[in-house]
Amino acid sequence: MYAFILPGFLFFVVFRYLPLLGNVVAFEDYSPYLGFFNSRWVGLDNFAALFTNPAVGNALLNTLIINGLQILCYFPATIGLALLLNSLISVPLKRVIQSIVYLPYFIGWVVLVSVWASVLGGDGLLNHILGNWGLPPVNLMRNPAAFKPMMVLQYLFKNVGWGTIIFLAAISKIEPYLYEAAVVDGAGPWQRLWHVTLPGIRGIAVLLLILNLGNVLTTGFEQILLQEPAVGAQAGDVLDTFVYFQGILAGNWGLSAAVGLCKGVFGTVLIILANKVAHLLGEQGVF
Repeated sequence: MYAFILPGFLFFVVFRYLPLLGNVVAFEDYSPYLGFFNSRWVGLDNFAALFTNPAVGNALLNTLIINGLQILCYFPATIGLALLLNSLISVPLKRVIQSIVYLPYFIGWVVLVSVWASVLGGDGLLNHILGNWGLPPVNLMRNPAAFKPMMVLQYLFKNVGWGTIIFLAAISKIEPYLYEAAVVDGAGPWQRLWHVTLPGIRGIAVLLLILNLGNVLTTGFEQILLQEPAVGAQAGDVLDTFVYFQGILAGNWGLSAAVGLCKGVFGTVLIILANKVAHLLGEQGVF
């Protein structure tokens, strides 16, 4: 058993725990040519610059809005889709629908964004339809006001089908005698849903919510990076792209590391608080 655990353990050690030592960059005027030990120590200067840089505030606001909308929409969508799939009586039909809704998860963001651009872009299918109807063209892919809702819709399109797997598994673990007892007591379909199914999957929903809160400051980097140039930094810049542009492209490694360190601390605090609230509500939580 320990031999089977070892590869996963080494993965987390090499790619999760050892990189934590690199957080020292947040306290240095780091240069890759000088290394960790020879770069000039600046203390909290990078954090002072972080909290006074207006670009960081803009990226933080965009990140919170996009992630907040994604969390608010993701759970109702995945739970609702899982309930609909579970209600299907025909097994072949259920498998076909499952395959269709799972498929976008395996499509890369480059392909997915290209598909959306071919439909909603300036020369996309939508504008051809509007032109045939004599209506003025629109370019939703370059509309800053539509950027955040577009990111949420793309996220749901890609991930909702895959997320239903967990809730379908949770529904399958609900004991059948609970439904039988509810039917005997005269409960209708909606009452069985409200009093049996939803309480049966509440624990896993709380667990996933806690884990998602830990990543509330982490947005899909590739998704945003591919589409931000079309709308500008004011509407599309998030913390992940800010770190990329400031750290890798501009060479401001210290400020970027400070952003990453703050993200990790804030996410950890959120997980601990959410886990505590889950315990108060009678759920097991994460730990």
